[in-house]
Amino acid sequence: MSEAIAVPAEGAVEAAPTGPVVEAHELSRRYGEGDTAVEALRGVGLEVARGKLTAVMGPSGSGKSTLMHILAALDVPTSGYVVLAGTRLGELSDTEITKLRRKHIGFVFQFFNLLPMLTAEENILLPLTIAGEKPDKDWFEGLLKTVGLQDRRDHRPAELSGGQQQRVAIARALVSQPTVVFADEPTGNLDSKTSGEILELMRHSVDSYGQTTMMVTHDPRAAAIADRILFLADGLIVRDLPRSESSAVIAAMDELTGD
Repeated sequence: MSEAIAVPAEGAVEAAPTGPVVEAHELSRRYGEGDTAVEALRGVGLEVARGKLTAVMGPSGSGKSTLMHILAALDVPTSGYVVLAGTRLGELSDTEITKLRRKHIGFVFQFFNLLPMLTAEENILLPLTIAGEKPDKDWFEGLLKTVGLQDRRDHRPAELSGGQQQRVAIARALVSQPTVVFADEPTGNLDSKTSGEILELMRHSVDSYGQTTMMVTHDPRAAAIADRILFLADGLIVRDLPRSESSAVIAAMDELTGD
């Protein structure tokens, strides 16, 4: 996102970054040992394109959340490796991983994960506060306007609707202008109307800010806003669709589940 809105100094020529933002190389993830072992991922390889929205779908237990957590440096693979923003994750210390997350990763959770004692504005600014940084004032005010929270900035989470809380969570993920935003079922805890508003906001962040985004979802409507839709089954990517109508997404899911 920062690459998309940065303005070079007068007379300077700034080359746009190229290549995928995230790469997965033969990712496998095993939980447990022996007869009780579960193979959540079985050799997944993929590239996440810069400035695009990628959706990941699949039946329950297909490995989609495991894949996202590994790509976002929240879990480690049993074998294989991830390259994020040009850095191979498996070669970093815990401190280096923490710094990489702060600089390059935003995360949107299904259940918002807001701190109840902080206002909406304080929750949004939390990643920068932890890093000891302050936002550009114009950028921050523009972000508040984009997410529709200008008149809710001083409200605490208990004073906000579910949709407003998710808007806070999305703004928090965007505020540091990360290389990539990961969203784990971002509409899974919202009603249909509010879900549609949140999906519009996520699509806007891609189209207007160039924000690379990867979203795990079970909702065909959510997947239909993506530029690319990956389908997982039994720990493998089994289908890869370009941007598609929700009816095509439903048909693809029906094929996977045998419905």
